[in-house]
Amino acid sequence: MIAFLPAGPGRLADVPAFDRAIGGAESNVACALAAAGHSAKWISRVGADAFGDHLVAAVGAYGVDTRSVRRDPARPTGVYFRTAGDRATDAHEVAYYRAGSAAAAMSANTMDLAAIRSGRILHLSGITAALSDDCLGLLREVTARHPGRPLLSFDVNYRPDLWRDRAHGPEILLDLARSCDLVFVGEDEAEAAWRLHGPDALRDALPEPATLVVKHGPEGATVYDRQTVHDRRADGIGTGTDTGIDTVTYAPALRVDVAAPVGAGDAFAAGFLSGTLRGLPVFTRIRHGHLMAAASLTVPEDLGTPPSRALADRLAALDPADWGTLRLGPGWTTSDGVHNTARVEVRTP
Repeated sequence: MIAFLPAGPGRLADVPAFDRAIGGAESNVACALAAAGHSAKWISRVGADAFGDHLVAAVGAYGVDTRSVRRDPARPTGVYFRTAGDRATDAHEVAYYRAGSAAAAMSANTMDLAAIRSGRILHLSGITAALSDDCLGLLREVTARHPGRPLLSFDVNYRPDLWRDRAHGPEILLDLARSCDLVFVGEDEAEAAWRLHGPDALRDALPEPATLVVKHGPEGATVYDRQTVHDRRADGIGTGTDTGIDTVTYAPALRVDVAAPVGAGDAFAAGFLSGTLRGLPVFTRIRHGHLMAAASLTVPEDLGTPPSRALADRLAALDPADWGTLRLGPGWTTSDGVHNTARVEVRTP
């Protein structure tokens, strides 16, 4: 979608001006992965309008392959407006204008299923499932289990407002998550959607995914990872036969000077997926997720500039004491290092 960000604080009714940006869960992940040096393809539908032109160009500028994005001459590109407040507070407002949009017309009949299944990892979001029955049908099609499918990554992304006019949203999201291999879910949204409290309860409700990532907001993340013998893909990024034995890994988050919280979940997913593609240990994948989230949290837009791979690897390798004293502020990803900038500090306790 096109995102309109407020020029200042206040209610939507009072904000006098907005700046144009881009937004959308899956496109955010694709942009962050491409900016981090991976090959990423974004597959969607946008209107054959000026906003669609801008969206495709802006996503492509990150290095994302947009050749499978289809243009709809009959439906507009979706837009949304938001305030500068945190989603967790009553002050935060989001106004979506996406009903009848080009993206809402995505279906198994209007999308290129071969392109959707062509990557090593296919990342999906519960937001797409909420857009229309056609979109839900598309997600059910691509999450069906069959030999040789890519690793399916699913971010629950429960947004009650998007499900207001559609029945059984939480149950639909739970069913989709159970069909995937890697699932991201926040503790707060799990409580809101399913009345589940704590990571163990979530694992009990979601035993099917080989990897379950439970996000604890600014505190950190817990990952349940079931060892899998990959017997279908030579690259090791496919579905296979699991051992049924979970390892549980927790990694605390970073201290961050937050400019805006929107987009941090998508950035975390991108960081974790980047580590997955690189074959990094689970603990290191979580740290890369936190670092990518910090890049988003320290800018007002949904997307931040990710740290270079060298800087991210250097920070992810810090010992617990140095990691715990790290504080990241605006501009930290473009610094030359950790010790020579006021924006990125490692302090010795």
